[in-house]
Amino acid sequence: MSTTPLEIGADGVDVQQVVAEIRKTVEAKREQGAYHDARIAVAERRNLMNVKDDEAFIDFFLECLRDAVFVDINDFEIRERRPILGGALKTFKKVIWGLLKFYTYRLWSQQNEINGLLMTAVESVDDKYGKRVAALERELAALRANPPSDRES
Repeated sequence: MSTTPLEIGADGVDVQQVVAEIRKTVEAKREQGAYHDARIAVAERRNLMNVKDDEAFIDFFLECLRDAVFVDINDFEIRERRPILGGALKTFKKVIWGLLKFYTYRLWSQQNEINGLLMTAVESVDDKYGKRVAALERELAALRANPPSDRES
C-alpha cells in the first residue's frame, strides 16, 4: 500500500511568496517588540532547550518569569457575537462576571502577591550565587596566575 503525500494548494497562489511574507512580517514584529510578552513566554518555554549556554538559559528563563509573574485581574470587555439573544446573553455574562469578580479579585490579588514574592526570592538567589561564582572565578584566576609553591609548608 503506497501513500501519497498530502498537498494543499490553490491555483495562482505562490506558496514560497506567502511563506516569505509571513517570515518578513514576523521578523518586523519581533524587532518592534511585539512578541516580548507573557503570552509569548508560554510558547517559548519549549525553546528554552535550544539555549545552549547556562547563563543565557537562566537569563532567558528569568525574563520569561518576570513577564508572566502576575495574573491579569483587570476587567475585560464582554462581547457577544450571536445575533439572537445576544443582548440578553451579554447582560447575563456581565452579571455573572460581577458576582465572580468579588471572589476572584481577592484570590488573584493574593496569588499576585505570592508570585511577586517568589520572583523576588528567585532573583535574589540568582544574584547571590552569580556574585559568589564571579568571586570564585576571580580567585581561581588569581591562583592560576600565581600558583602556590609546592615547597611551602
